[in-house]
Amino acid sequence: MTLKIQSLLPFSLLIASATLQAAEQQSPMPPPPVELAAEPEVQWPNNWGIGIGVRRGDIPYATEQDEVYDTLPLIYFENDYFYINGMEAAGHIWKNDNHQINLYTRFRFVDIPKELQNESQSQAFDFGLQYRFVKDQWDFDLAFLSDSNKRSYGYSRTQYTWESGDWKVKPYAEFQWKSADFNDYYYGLDRYDVGGGIGFNAGVKARYHVFSNLYLLGQFGVGRLEDDVYHLPTINNRFQYESFFGFGFYPEPNKKKYSAQPVQKKRKEGSEYIRVAHGWATPSNLNAILKWQTKTDPYNNQMSSIFYGTQLTDSLFNLPIDLYLTPGVAWHYSSEVQDDIAEAVIAVKAYYTFELGPRFRLGVAEGLSYVSNVTHIEGSELDIKGYKPSKLLNYLDFSLDVNVGDIFNSAKLDNMWLGYSIHHRSGIFESSSAFGRISGGSNYQSVYLQWHF
Repeated sequence: MTLKIQSLLPFSLLIASATLQAAEQQSPMPPPPVELAAEPEVQWPNNWGIGIGVRRGDIPYATEQDEVYDTLPLIYFENDYFYINGMEAAGHIWKNDNHQINLYTRFRFVDIPKELQNESQSQAFDFGLQYRFVKDQWDFDLAFLSDSNKRSYGYSRTQYTWESGDWKVKPYAEFQWKSADFNDYYYGLDRYDVGGGIGFNAGVKARYHVFSNLYLLGQFGVGRLEDDVYHLPTINNRFQYESFFGFGFYPEPNKKKYSAQPVQKKRKEGSEYIRVAHGWATPSNLNAILKWQTKTDPYNNQMSSIFYGTQLTDSLFNLPIDLYLTPGVAWHYSSEVQDDIAEAVIAVKAYYTFELGPRFRLGVAEGLSYVSNVTHIEGSELDIKGYKPSKLLNYLDFSLDVNVGDIFNSAKLDNMWLGYSIHHRSGIFESSSAFGRISGGSNYQSVYLQWHF
């Protein structure tokens, strides 16, 4: 049988060769290769940033003090629906490539001596409408706003953006139209009738790239009060100078690399999340909580919250740190010492993942928190310290969570995290008039589930 198979091999090879030759004669050209569509790469956005710094402002009023300082946390972000630019923000009602009509808010500074700022709390975020025209390096803004008592004012502003190397510089000029009610209250102090007027200020903002994601931030400006305001007995200075210096974290420029490890920019699955939490108030301060020395709130005040997160980057300073923009809302439940209270938060949160068997993550967030009314746990502490409470405060969030899929060895739960967090509001130790010059705040310990998608 072996001999027969061996004798058939030459004949089989001959048949196969003839078949191939016939196929080549029938198809002189091979069929074109099928090209598979390449999966498009979605890059991380480059329109985000977070910073902190100190603002110095001249006091225009007839007081012994001439200047005042503020600590300001800043967030920068922009997408197709809204933008946040430091101390101003807007949601688009309508927009195209060059024109925008926005619901608009920006912070209005009232520079008075530090010891008076907690009691007056006269500066705040005002709201109104804004028209913006953007073309190339130029942008022009026109806005109409009012404070919480309907004292109206407006401004027109022109800015130009110049970039070269590590520098980004933006000179600006602004005219301000102020109503009679506005001037009578903020400059006449409700004792003198001033009437409406037009003020002017101009200056320059600058950003310098140091290395990786680190930038230095600066601003210098000067404002001029109109004659009717300057001649008031309450006013001492016609010109007000302001400056700002700080640092921030922004996307690293693509043209430069500062590490042998390239920054990963391609988006991955799970770049958005929803976090649902429930928390319990504690009268303990943040240091005590971090040392696991917490006290129980005798009134058992509780809150629930929901946060959305969208990822900004998966690398900070070339380290595997995930950064998210995370707005959220919280509901503080009524108790025997307080009514229902709503809270709104906007923050940037960083996560660092490590493994101890299952995957764990440490998280830290920085942002702003605004409440519809001050909670009992916060108000009672400020009463003891003699502060007038502020609805707007700095927001911090500290968290530790574990991957649920790793615990149960389930791929279906790989995007689910179970965690513990500290929900913290405070005034940054009296250093910021934006937060009412208070020291103290409130803390809630919470548990949460976070689902990435």
